[in-house]
Amino acid sequence: MTINSHSSPVVEFKSSTFSVPVLSLASNDLILIEQLLNEKIKLAPEFFKHSPVVIDLSEVNKKQLVLNFDALATLIHKADLFAIGIRGGNDEQQTQAIKRGIPVNATPTGEAKELKTDTSKSIKAPVDTELENDSQTVLLTKPVRSGQRVYSHGDLIVLAQVSAGAEILAEGNIHVYGALRGKALAGVQGNIEARIFCSDLQAELISIAGNYKISDDIHGAVANTPVQIYLQKNTLVVKPII
Repeated sequence: MTINSHSSPVVEFKSSTFSVPVLSLASNDLILIEQLLNEKIKLAPEFFKHSPVVIDLSEVNKKQLVLNFDALATLIHKADLFAIGIRGGNDEQQTQAIKRGIPVNATPTGEAKELKTDTSKSIKAPVDTELENDSQTVLLTKPVRSGQRVYSHGDLIVLAQVSAGAEILAEGNIHVYGALRGKALAGVQGNIEARIFCSDLQAELISIAGNYKISDDIHGAVANTPVQIYLQKNTLVVKPII
C-alpha cells in the first residue's frame, strides 16, 4: 500500500479572530424575548440572517429566574439565528445545551455588543474574515465584492467601491474612495475615536465601536455624497465633507 506524503498538514488548527453577537437575557419571559428579538431582526434582516450568537444567561440566573434553555434554543433557531455557545448557565441549562450540540461557557473574542431584551438593545456585526492582514494598515486597490469580508488590525483603505452585500471591518479608521454600498464597521475592538470616510455613501450599515445605523437611518441629505462618520456622545454623526 502506498502512503501519500503531504508537504503541509492536511488538518491544522490556527489562531484567528472570530467575534459574534452576544444575546444577553434579563428575563425568562420567552414570549417577550421572541417579540423583542423579532423587532430587532426586522430592522436589518440581512444583517441578522444566519448570524451566530452566544447566549448569556448570567443575569437570568443571578435573578434566580427559571428558564427552559431547550425552549429558548428552539425560539432562537426559529428566528434564523444559530446558537454556537452559552455562558453563565446553570447545570440544567448546560446539560440541555450539550444535548443540542451547543458548547457551554463560550466566550467570544474581540468586541461583542449585546442584544438585550429591554429598551437598550444593540448589536454588533459578526466578524468572520475572508481576507485578514496582520499589518497595521490594509490597502485595497480592487473592489470588495458582494459576500466578501475584509478585516484590518489597523486602518483600512479601499481605493475602489464596496459592493452591496460586502463587509469591511477595521480596528482603526476606514477610508473608501469609491461608492460604499455594503457594511462598514470601524473601531471594532472598541476604539471610539475611529472614523469612517467615504466619497459616496450608499451603505447598508455603518458602525463605530459597536454603535450603528442602518440604511433607513443614514440615507437622505447625505446619501451619494462625500462624508465622514464619527461618534459624538455615543451617537453616530454623519457629516458631509466640504
